[in-house]
Amino acid sequence: MGGDVSPANTRNRRVEAGVTWKGGFRLNPWTFFPSIAVIGVFLVLGVAFTELTEAVFEVIQDGIVTTFGWFYIAAVSFFLFFVVALLFSPYSRVRLGPDGSRPEYSYASWFAMLFSAGMGIGLVFFSVAEPIFHYLAPPTMEGGTTAAAREAMRLTFFHWGIHAWAIYIVVGLSLAYFSFRKGLPLAIRSAFHPLLGDRIHGPIGNTIDTFAIFGTMFGVATSLGLGVMQVNAGLSYLAPIEISTTVQILLIAGITAIATVSVVLGLDRGIRRLSNFNMVVALVLILFVFIAGPTTFLLDAWVENTGLYLQSLVQSSFWIDAYGDGEWLGDWTLFYWGWWIAWSPFVGLFIARISRGRTMREFIVGVLLVPTALTTFWLTVFGNTALHREVLGAGGVATGGATEEEMLFTMLQGLPLSAVTSVLAILVIINFFVTSSDSGSLVIDMLASGGDPDPPAAQRVFWALTEGAVAAVLLLAGGLMALRTAAITTGLPFAIVLVVMCWSLFTALRRERREREDAGRGEGARSRGTEERRREVGSTAGG
Repeated sequence: MGGDVSPANTRNRRVEAGVTWKGGFRLNPWTFFPSIAVIGVFLVLGVAFTELTEAVFEVIQDGIVTTFGWFYIAAVSFFLFFVVALLFSPYSRVRLGPDGSRPEYSYASWFAMLFSAGMGIGLVFFSVAEPIFHYLAPPTMEGGTTAAAREAMRLTFFHWGIHAWAIYIVVGLSLAYFSFRKGLPLAIRSAFHPLLGDRIHGPIGNTIDTFAIFGTMFGVATSLGLGVMQVNAGLSYLAPIEISTTVQILLIAGITAIATVSVVLGLDRGIRRLSNFNMVVALVLILFVFIAGPTTFLLDAWVENTGLYLQSLVQSSFWIDAYGDGEWLGDWTLFYWGWWIAWSPFVGLFIARISRGRTMREFIVGVLLVPTALTTFWLTVFGNTALHREVLGAGGVATGGATEEEMLFTMLQGLPLSAVTSVLAILVIINFFVTSSDSGSLVIDMLASGGDPDPPAAQRVFWALTEGAVAAVLLLAGGLMALRTAAITTGLPFAIVLVVMCWSLFTALRRERREREDAGRGEGARSRGTEERRREVGSTAGG
């Protein structure tokens, strides 16, 4: 009952989807060219009319926060409920592939690639900056107090916790199921086959994949922009290098060039090895901060932070600041929800690509809980080390005038070997940049080629360069504000797509279960008929 997943069948379905195979390039013109056109218009306007683009971004963000904030909050809460319901349903035993298939990657490599692709740069950027910001200006209480420090970590856990990974699971689980179990192309359109049938290979499917490309492009570009801002801050701390948009654009160019090497090497030799290496470097950094910092306090804080987060999970999930102005919500919660949704085609398709052969239960537990546990530990080590210094120590992280991108390095200054740890932090950020760019270009190219899981390297290089160009334009058009607006804006249309995707996946699972039950009843009837005929023959022979 796992569907036809033969390579020939998959190739035929790709051709039906309108994929062309000319001159060594493999692309779907009905998604590739519209995506390039929209992205190209944005790049031209961003470069030619920078101030106007920045003003437009502000108007768009205000409009979305005011009009659609409720939808973001309700949708993301629904995604978490849907994923948990699947986990405890009979459907969780379904394997993402034929019934006898087994995973391609070990748990260690799988978790490393999940973590690197799913959080990466943003986690490094905000692990100190966000707790400090909420400590100084929490939304519902006075800042700068011990209570504000607790609230800061609760809010940070909420933004980086299971809601984000639930969004990724909705996309990843759907794509892995329809591609590896049902033999459809590894593309967003495939998740809607139960509702649309073969129409996914026409204009509707092309529109869905174009939305996914657009959202992925700006979601990845947001991360790349955050990464180079922080690399610039680290280099400024280590050497006389100014913090400026010009330096950041040069960094984007340089690191994107490095990323193209990983793109050419491919998934196994490029992304997997870099992800494993980066996990080792990140582990060295976090263990050093954990040991050199207030170790006992950090262990206490991790337990308390987790308890506060779980205790207030339902209330936080539905808080929308209906009786306030919504400014804080737009700057933080809605930014994150939009960012995670914009990232979901990228991360979801990527984790689907590396999860063939796992059961749905294994997939949900692994993706929902393991990266969340690692993320909350990372946030505690870096965020609470900074808060400990601010609340119980000499201060200087929040009160020293550091910008968001500088706060990580300001915190490291309070520990031994700060120059060494700063270099390690820059190395981690650069590696996350490379893996995000590489993974993003692979995913976008799969979408633009109609679901080909192994598109040509030259096409992936093209998309990697395009990601760097979009990140550079976002920095020119307003820096962090533009990055936040891009995430919220591109996430909105795809949030609607995800809601329908949940319905489609449930429909397919229910249909497969009915088919299995019908097949079982048919087999049982045939067995009973055979047994009755045997008895009749035996009775006749005995007579």
